[in-house]
Order: sequence, then structure tokens, then C-alpha cells
Amino acid sequence: MRIRAPRSDSPSPVRRARAFGLPKDGASYDSEDSGSDSESPHSFSGSSASYESESEEDLPVARPNSSRTEEERRAMEAALTSIRLRTRHHDPYEEWERRAKEDALLSARKEHASLRKRRHKVEDAAQAEKAKELEALHKKQMEEVEKRLSGMRLQQKTEEERLQEGLKARDKRLWDRIESVIKGEEERVKAKLDAELKAKEDAERKKREEEERRKQEEERQRKEAEEARLKKEREEEEARAQRAKEEEQRRQEEETERAQADKLQEEAQARQVAGMTTAVDDWRTARDSLKRLKNGPMRTVKGNKQLKSEWGKIRREITPKVGQLTNDARAIDRISRELVNMIQPAKQHSADLYYACLSSLAKAILMQAETEVTAEKRSAGPLVQVSVNMLTALESFGDIFWAKLCQRAGGWPIPIVVPSVDVDGVAFTDETRRKAMGFRAGETQQEFNARLGGIMRVYFAVLFAPVQSPLDRMFQLPRFWTYFVRTMNTPHLIPSPVSPLVLQIALDVGGVQAKHVFGQQWHKLLEMLYEAVTVGITGESDYALGGLTPEGKAARVRVQLEIERIMSSP
Repeated sequence: MRIRAPRSDSPSPVRRARAFGLPKDGASYDSEDSGSDSESPHSFSGSSASYESESEEDLPVARPNSSRTEEERRAMEAALTSIRLRTRHHDPYEEWERRAKEDALLSARKEHASLRKRRHKVEDAAQAEKAKELEALHKKQMEEVEKRLSGMRLQQKTEEERLQEGLKARDKRLWDRIESVIKGEEERVKAKLDAELKAKEDAERKKREEEERRKQEEERQRKEAEEARLKKEREEEEARAQRAKEEEQRRQEEETERAQADKLQEEAQARQVAGMTTAVDDWRTARDSLKRLKNGPMRTVKGNKQLKSEWGKIRREITPKVGQLTNDARAIDRISRELVNMIQPAKQHSADLYYACLSSLAKAILMQAETEVTAEKRSAGPLVQVSVNMLTALESFGDIFWAKLCQRAGGWPIPIVVPSVDVDGVAFTDETRRKAMGFRAGETQQEFNARLGGIMRVYFAVLFAPVQSPLDRMFQLPRFWTYFVRTMNTPHLIPSPVSPLVLQIALDVGGVQAKHVFGQQWHKLLEMLYEAVTVGITGESDYALGGLTPEGKAARVRVQLEIERIMSSP
């Protein structure tokens, strides 16, 4: 083991610089001699005192040769003086170093003894610990032996009990078999007697039933003949009354149809002057635009290898740009400009490529609404602003955006019940009609409702977004009023549980703003809607908004709370 000697605590003396040899030219020999003599009392200590007692004059001094010059003589005297001082010098640093080594050796010996004592103590403790562990091991082994012996005794006892139970079970089975044979014989005899008795009772019952059936048949034939006679007379009377009623009804219907045709013609002229459309017109517009898009530009782009390659490149750039949207005005403006700069050059290259890129942009915005806005409704803000920017900057984007909106949400953006026949006259199958209603393959109603909520929240927010120039008529503020009126006036939409879901989203997005825009008329509309969600349409609870399903009832409550919030707002 290596022992390291610690340094002594005594301070280390500082050696003063000494110069040996001849002085430089021009130095004063007398001054050096005097300086050396003056410093010697402070430089020597201890054993150097004996040198101090001697006189410098007692030492033999070489007499200078008379032939030497004065300069040589002085140099010789200086050298002798330097040698004399060197032989008399006692270095205190060497004395300190010697004492430090002695102190370090003493400290090392003490530390070595302490370390050896601690090592012996640790070894003794380790031996004691090892003895305890060995004792514990022996104890554990004894416990294991006792446990194993106890287990063997328990196993022996269990085996004995099992054999005894087996003997008891065998005896029980034997007696059960004997008793079952006896009981079976008794039941066989009893069953034979019961069968004979039942056969006798059945024969008597059949006889009574046959007699009763014969009487009933006679009575039935008599009643049928009477009823046939009365029915014939009644039918003749009803036929006469029906002919008269149909004649009157036909006359009234003709008058009503003429009046309604005149009214519809007047309304159509008024709508044409005001630029208004019906729900059927809006549905036809969306379906026509979608079919023209699929059969025209999309088919052309997909059939042209070069256009398809350019379209795929732009489409792959559009999707991440829309996904990068944050609630930052500068980022929204930057992404909007980048999207416009991506799509505008395609218009110069090919009109079909331009429309295909508009379709991809609309799809990316709607898919972002389905995912992000469904999870967090506050994320609709950036998406709405980008949609408004695109509707303002890109030509024909409004028509394509409306077509894609109705493709993914069905008739709910209008709103309208999807008809059984498409706009081209082809009847929908169950699968194609479900697709036209906005459902994906294998999608449940709950999944569709969640996806629809995100889309409609973005659509309603676009209606209220501030714009520099008017948007397409499908994205203008009056559509908000039209949406509520059409929903309340469409009987087939009222019992649907989706209706209160969409209306609640609309009220949450723009209910308070509509209160300031439409004024008292909005109050009246909300009163009608409140009555529909509380007591039902025309006071009939079975004809309430949302129907009687649990989803419809929950949505009605949310609509009621939204109306109360809007009416209480300033």
C-alpha cells in the first residue's frame, strides 16, 4: 500500500536572490562588499552563528601581486569576498524542507496506523456479517425443510381425504342408481296411466270442438252473407259520394294549382329580380358543378400524363400548406399568398389543370375542417380566413368550393333532403344516394355528425367573415337567415337529429351577430325555434325538432341553451 506524506503546515520561507561571480563592469566593489556585509546578520540563523563569530581578518587573504593592475586586484578581492560569503551561508529553506519531511513522515506513520486499525475493524465487521448471513442461511434452510415436511404431511392428509370422498361418492352413485331404477319404473307406470287418461280426454275434446266448429262455420257463413250484402250497398253509396267528392276536389285542386302556379311564377320572377334561389336550385347547382368538374377538367387532367404530374405536384404542396395554419395574421397572409402563387400559374398553362387545383384546394380545406375543427372549434378561425382569401383571389373557386362542400356534407349546407333522383334524371341506388348524402363507405351516423359539425362551423364562420369585396352568393351573410327559414319550413328535416346539431353550431358561430344584423325579425325566428325545441312544432311534442331519439333530445337542449344565451346577450 502506498503511503502519501502530507505537506507540513509550516509556511515555506522565501529565498532571496543571490548573484555569484564577478560584478558587471562599472559596478562599485566597495558598495557590494559593504552590502554583503550588511545583509549577513539578517541572512544567517541557527548553526550559522559560529561563522558570524569569526573575523574575516583571521582568514588568509591572498595578497595581490604588485604586477596586477588595480582592476584585476579589485576583481580578485570581489571573488574572494563572494566565496567567503558562500561558505558562511546557512539556507533556511533547506532547514524548512528537512523539518517538513520529518513532519510528513510522522503524519504518514500516524495515518498508516489509523488505516490499519480501520481495516482490521472492517474485516472484523465483515466476518461478523458473514457469520450472520451463514446463520440466516441455516435458519432459512431449516424453515424450508420444515415447510417441505409440513407440505408432505398436508399432501398425505389431502390424499386420505380424497380417497374417503371417493368411497363416499361411489356409495352415493350406487344408491342413486338403485333409486333411479325404482323411480323410473314408477314413472313408466304412471306415464302409461296418464297417456290412457289423456287419450280419452282428447277424444272427448275433439268431439266437442268439432261440434263447436260446425256451429261457428254456419254462423260465419250467415254473417258473411249479411256483411257482403251490406258492404255492397255501402260501397255503392261510397262510390257515389267519392265520385262527387273527387269531382269537387279536382275542381278545387285545379283552382289551387292555377293560383299556386301564378304565385310560383310571381315568386320566381321576384327571386330572379332579387337574385334568390330555392333549395332545389342550390342542390342542382352544386350537383351540376360537381358533375362538370368530374367529367371535364378532372377526367382530362387524369388522362394526360404531363398534366397529371403537374397536378400531383401542386396538390402535394397544397395539403401541407393548409396543415401549417396557425392563429397568426402574418402566417395566414403568407400561406394565402403562397397558395395563390401555386395555383394561378396553372390557369395560364391549362384551364383544366387550374380547375383541378381548385378542387384539390377545396378538398384540403374541408378535410382540415373535418379533423382540426372537429377536435378544437377555435382552430376554425385561420381556416375561415384562408377560405375567404381564396374565394376573393381565385376565380371560380366559389362554385367549386360549394360543389365540394355539398359533396362531403350532402344536402345540409343548403339545407335540403337529398332526392331519390339525381339532377341528370338517373335514380339513386341505396349506395349512391348514401354517398350523395355525404356518407363515406362504412361510416356510422355518429362519425358523420362529428365530421359534419366541423365542416358547417367553417361554412357559417365564412358567412360572417369581414371581406373587402362581395363573395359568391352561396357564401354571403343572407344565407344564414335562409338556412334557418328553410330548415323550419322543410317537414322532413325537422325530425332528423342532425337538424338541431347543425342549428346549434350556427347559433354558436353567428347567433349574437345575427341579432344585431336582422334585428326584431331574428327575435321572432328564435321564438319559433325555441317553441320547436321545447313544446314541439305547433305544440305537438311528437313532432319536436330532432325527433325522439336520445341524440335529438340532447341536441335540442343545446339549441335551447344557445337561444337563451343569445337573447340574454347585450
